Amino acid sequence: MIRRSFLKRLAVLPLAAAAAPSNAGAAGAKLKIMIKSAWGSDDPTKAAFPFLHGDALSEAGHEVQIFLLGEAVSLMRKSVANAVVPVGWPPLSEALGKIAARKIPIYACGACSQARGVTEADLTEYGAKFRNPKIFVSLVEWADRIITE
Repeated sequence: MIRRSFLKRLAVLPLAAAAAPSNAGAAGAKLKIMIKSAWGSDDPTKAAFPFLHGDALSEAGHEVQIFLLGEAVSLMRKSVANAVVPVGWPPLSEALGKIAARKIPIYACGACSQARGVTEADLTEYGAKFRNPKIFVSLVEWADRIITE
């Protein structure tokens, strides 16, 4: 009898935990989310995720900012963005267009961009800006959540 009572209470625990309110990420809570990526055109699917996820998060009402470094900065070149087609998803240029339309800030590492020949004109297409590690730190401090892709 005691065992049965114990098992009944134990079976209810997962349901109680799921129903309990949580401070972080509670339904309806608007989060500040920074997405950081270094994936470039060599892996089109991974390269597209920051933009696909950023669009979905923004659509859900969250505030999103994207920081690109390493090979990811090359995605800011229109010719590269047009050539990147992730597996199972629309071309990267479509996702970038949505990000630009939503005015989601995109920051490209200045040193990474300079080393890869990405210019100010490349960034203008998507409303992106060159930034440095100090801005990266400020984004980390600003964010409730950080997604690295």
